[in-house]
Amino acid sequence: MTAVEETLTSGSIAEIGGLFRSRKVSAQEATDWYQRRIESFNHKGPALNCVKDISKTAVAEAKRLDQELASGRDRGPLHGIPVLIKDNVFVADAYTTTAGVKALDKFVPKTTATLVQRLQDAGAIVLGKTWLTEFADYVSDVMPSEFSGAGGVVRNPHGIPYGRGQGSSVGSASAVAAGFAPLAIGGETQNSIQTPSSYSSVVGFKASVGMISRVGIMPLVPSQDAPGPIARSVADAKLVFDIIGGADARDAVSMQTQALCDNRRGAGLESLSHIRIGVPRIAMANREQFAGVMPQFEGALSALSKAGAKIIDPCDMPSAEQMQEVRSCVFRTEFKAALNAFLEDHNAPCGIGSLEDLIRWNNAHPEHIPYGQSLLLAAQETKGLRDPQYIADRARDLALSRAGGIDAALAGGDVDVLIAPMGCAAKCTGKAGAPTLAIPVGLDKDGVPFGVTIYTAFGRDALLLAAGRLVEQAIGDRRLPKL
Repeated sequence: MTAVEETLTSGSIAEIGGLFRSRKVSAQEATDWYQRRIESFNHKGPALNCVKDISKTAVAEAKRLDQELASGRDRGPLHGIPVLIKDNVFVADAYTTTAGVKALDKFVPKTTATLVQRLQDAGAIVLGKTWLTEFADYVSDVMPSEFSGAGGVVRNPHGIPYGRGQGSSVGSASAVAAGFAPLAIGGETQNSIQTPSSYSSVVGFKASVGMISRVGIMPLVPSQDAPGPIARSVADAKLVFDIIGGADARDAVSMQTQALCDNRRGAGLESLSHIRIGVPRIAMANREQFAGVMPQFEGALSALSKAGAKIIDPCDMPSAEQMQEVRSCVFRTEFKAALNAFLEDHNAPCGIGSLEDLIRWNNAHPEHIPYGQSLLLAAQETKGLRDPQYIADRARDLALSRAGGIDAALAGGDVDVLIAPMGCAAKCTGKAGAPTLAIPVGLDKDGVPFGVTIYTAFGRDALLLAAGRLVEQAIGDRRLPKL
């Protein structure tokens, strides 16, 4: 592998951009190289099946961006950088947007998502789209995360399955891990960026709900939905967030969040010695399902302490046990309401005008739902957003995850951020709409990628990314798969 190919495979956005600006390689050549790499490994060799579509115009777009750069027009750090897009995010006219759903596999949106438009305006090249767990993992309570009726099975390049509950952005995480692009867009409602990123040894950032516009993205649970970048480093994730974040008048939640966010925290943060990190243990890190990775987690905490961070351990959430046990109707209620509104807004794409229509279609085509549709059926029984049970459950979710959860732990331990192994805090961070950052930290004793997730209060995204950069410098250990 040449030095240029090594940079394209594992280098940072700045390093790849440096190749373009020093004319060691052009954006057109890089785009062609990535497309050939996808062709070599997506359906051949390990057959990762993480990329759904490859752009037919990307090479021509790259050539135009090369000409811009040669003429002195530099759009910034994303100029000429290829990006892959999760297939519940709209790219107008060029691609179908299926969300992994066979019944919608011919739906072609007429608009482009705000975040994609911002990427393109900054000079990024949409290289293609990635598969995801069907309907962002809201079809069946036994379906593995690697599966969708439209796409089949996505494979982890590290040779392990994406099992049940490992989050829906599996295609984006797999693609970045495999070196198919330096970055991809994922989305998280509850664990769908942080968990597949952890199991793929890549960085995943989910912003606070509303920090990035959701316009042009198929909804799951609007009160919790948040897109974000999957990348090779925290610096690259921050770079993308800075470009795609910000208010969007068509997403009212984004307007509200921008008014509440605290972008001053984290400014000028240059040393781990200035960071206090809390370790929630009760019903979080100490859960039995994470026992196998606790040696790696304890080692990461020790390394952070030696590097200068102040570790507050334990730093528990008063509501932790109650939050793990609670069952809420928020997911199923919002899913039905949001999906029905989406299908109506898009004039019953592929003849599917409601959740009821979808369930009926699935019943007529059982070969496309081998794991059943238990979650869809449960959603169909809900009574709408004015149902007193939904209103009470949403209020309880917020009280347990924010006031009695993350905010209480931060205040009780006087800490800046909290830390967890893998995605063990996903239920809490999802309900709170809080920012989360997954950082790869090597392999566990079985050779499976291990990572930590750091998170903080809603709206403190700038602080989280600043702290994450320093945590990554101290313990980050991204492992490349052998393809």
